[in-house]
Amino acid sequence: MSSAALGALLFSSCAVGPNYKRPEVSTPTAFKRATPTEKAQPVVSKTWWTEFKDPQLNQLAEQTIAANQDIQAGIARVEEARAALRTVRGDYFPSINLNPSMRRGRSAGTGFSATGISSGGTDTSNGNGNGNGNGNGNTSGSSNRGRISTSYSLPLVLNYEFDIWGRLRRQAEAARANEIASESDLEFVRQTAIADVATAYFSIRLYDTQIDIYQRSLELYRRQLELTQTKLKAGLALQTDVLQAQTQVNSGTAQVLEVQRARAKEEHAIAILLGKAPSEFSLDSKNLPLTIPTIPAGVPASLLNQRPDVAVAEARLAAANAQVGVATAAFYPTFSLTGSAGFESSRYQNLTDWANHVWSIGPGISLPIFQGGSLYGTLQQRRATYRELVANYRTAVLTAYRDVEDQLSDLHLLAQKAEVLDATLASAREYSRLTELQYRQGITTYLQVIDANQTLLTNELSAAQAQNQRLTATVLLVKALGGGWENTAKL
Repeated sequence: MSSAALGALLFSSCAVGPNYKRPEVSTPTAFKRATPTEKAQPVVSKTWWTEFKDPQLNQLAEQTIAANQDIQAGIARVEEARAALRTVRGDYFPSINLNPSMRRGRSAGTGFSATGISSGGTDTSNGNGNGNGNGNGNTSGSSNRGRISTSYSLPLVLNYEFDIWGRLRRQAEAARANEIASESDLEFVRQTAIADVATAYFSIRLYDTQIDIYQRSLELYRRQLELTQTKLKAGLALQTDVLQAQTQVNSGTAQVLEVQRARAKEEHAIAILLGKAPSEFSLDSKNLPLTIPTIPAGVPASLLNQRPDVAVAEARLAAANAQVGVATAAFYPTFSLTGSAGFESSRYQNLTDWANHVWSIGPGISLPIFQGGSLYGTLQQRRATYRELVANYRTAVLTAYRDVEDQLSDLHLLAQKAEVLDATLASAREYSRLTELQYRQGITTYLQVIDANQTLLTNELSAAQAQNQRLTATVLLVKALGGGWENTAKL
């Protein structure tokens, strides 16, 4: 190939294979459950947990960001992806290696043989000085000796691949997409860890409220047992009444123990999220937070840039698209330049003398002729992987829409439920107050007072459970909206 033709190839080089384009996904214009206020563009802070106005939750969230081991693993994966990208981009440049060597060896010798004939003889002479001589003889010999030699070499070797078909560029595209995927995945892990801490924290506060309610219920059961035992002694109650009251006390005690067991497990879970051993972490009892922030949901299209899991799915898709280009480039010839320059000598002392310098340079070409179908098989595999990830990306987008709709539905319906429970709780409190007043006036019995108080505690428990559900749904809505993160990376 002439240098002019090679230059034309270099300047007209292009990246074979498809360029990445985001797949089309059906996007609704608005969330079905969003109110006009919630359709506003969401402004979710990256420190969204501070909106709950709970200092202890704020502290737990910060500790999670600093010490959670899943987050630390995610950070390491980002560093790994960045290093892989640097490795791939290094192939853009020539590689130069110093390859010093010393060789000592024996070469085969050269065999030879020789035969000689000579004449000579005896000399006879007489008085007149005449004489003659005659004689003959022959010699023969052979030799076969090898040669031992030593050579020293100090070359710089250069290799460079001309990226005419864009194979190296497509590999870099894939590595860059994998880097973006790892960064987005780190954000997803971060959001998941903080959301898990928040929901576990709210669960513990619900358990604290439940323990308080169950202990007050248990105290009522014990008073009822004492009253029933007194009535039995007076002949005003049956032994079965006492047994029923005792059963209520035992059941109430079991409820308290069960809630304490569940609370301990949630506490252990938070410890692991904080990167601590369960024995190193504990939370004092405290009531449920009362602040439930309002989170605007915005429009569905914004989720494509706000959800890190959607960004991960798209980045992996872009990487697969680039790999299709790499597999396509394998069908084309590879052009390279190889050269070396250095010194070579049979003596170490004068190796670097200029008289011993050597060099060589020349282009190379590798053209695939027959690969047994492996190139085509690889290309088909890359295309199938791309189609699989297109489906995964669309599923991720649809799942994002569903997550937001789920939490909006929960928040709206739970808010309505809370209104009903608040009204019920108000009625139960008034019922308990009036029953207590009637007992003091002698109109009703103490058993009715106990029953009214038990009804009040049951409704307090229902109200607390609804509050916890609203708090949890708010956390999950924040996570569904991307947790204040926005994808600014370019594929």
